[in-house]
Amino acid sequence: MTAPLSPIAFDTLATLLKTQSGLMIGTDKLYLLETRLGSLLKREKLPDLNGLAERLRRPGSDALARDVVEAMTTNESFFFRDDKPFTHFRNLALPRLAAARPPGSTLRVWSAASSSGQEAYSLAMIVAESAAVLGGRKVEIVGTDIAREQLARAREGVYTQFEVQRGLPVQMLMRYFRKQDAHWRIAETIRAMAQFREFNLLSDLRLLGRFDIVFCRNVLIYFDQPTKTRVLEAIASLMPPDGLLYLGGAETVLGITSRFAPMPAERGVYGVTAASAAASMRMAVAG
Repeated sequence: MTAPLSPIAFDTLATLLKTQSGLMIGTDKLYLLETRLGSLLKREKLPDLNGLAERLRRPGSDALARDVVEAMTTNESFFFRDDKPFTHFRNLALPRLAAARPPGSTLRVWSAASSSGQEAYSLAMIVAESAAVLGGRKVEIVGTDIAREQLARAREGVYTQFEVQRGLPVQMLMRYFRKQDAHWRIAETIRAMAQFREFNLLSDLRLLGRFDIVFCRNVLIYFDQPTKTRVLEAIASLMPPDGLLYLGGAETVLGITSRFAPMPAERGVYGVTAASAAASMRMAVAG
């Protein structure tokens, strides 16, 4: 029988997660620590979370700390998760932004917290089918995450039968994947459309460059309000006046930042406000 988690141990783990990933863990979420860190305890031959916290307080524990953060922030992902944002991206966002950009220009799309790549590849498949709308304009898709193992999976583009059955239309499976033993490998043409980078949302987002469209779905729900504000305002500073932000169904910008506003009659889609565009312009001039 393992010992109850001590207040000191809980504070060690909660502080680590907050400072390195923005993830907020309250005492009501102890089950998450127990379930997601169980395999790490076995690997390190530690009796319980108290032992893990004690190890993390020792000098030279950086690698273990990273493993803890990665285990706690690895989130479930599947193709075309909640189809509405992808429908909006296909039918409204791409046509509108392509029409506003000169021929030969490049649209940049960011899949933040991209996990194992399904969101980024869902966007890439839509782009592949929107060639006529784009009229020769290129689309660059960037997926970022802090979980190295998930990024490696995304770059490889190989998924299980279970994963391709979750949200992926069978027509797209046949068109863009090929069977490889018990798995499915995404077509090289689609894989080449997305690049994946290790990146922390709490870092300086300017290092990623500017984006016309940002998918940052089901991420903010894990942050406290000051961190949500900081991340959203940093994202806004990367976007043009006609940029679009997609959040998860349970997320909002209301009461958090004035730099985005909901798009009329759309759930989870936000446009850059005039105040935000002006602020970005001032920053660009100052820079």
